[in-house]
Amino acid sequence: MFDSPFMVPLGAFLMVVIIVAVNSMRKMREKELEAHQHLRQQEMEHERKMKEMELEKAKLELEKARTTKNG
Repeated sequence: MFDSPFMVPLGAFLMVVIIVAVNSMRKMREKELEAHQHLRQQEMEHERKMKEMELEKAKLELEKARTTKNG
């Protein structure tokens, strides 16, 4: 079986296929991690904006309460 003249070319071909597969999987994983990082940054930005809006709403409600109390 190992004396077959097709073993060396087949082995070399399989080695190339495995190297390409591992390389493409690594690149896919890097892109996936970048996408997750980007989504996390967007989520954090959204949370920050929501907190800012809540603070602004609280300020407006406080102003409204003061004006109705004085008025």
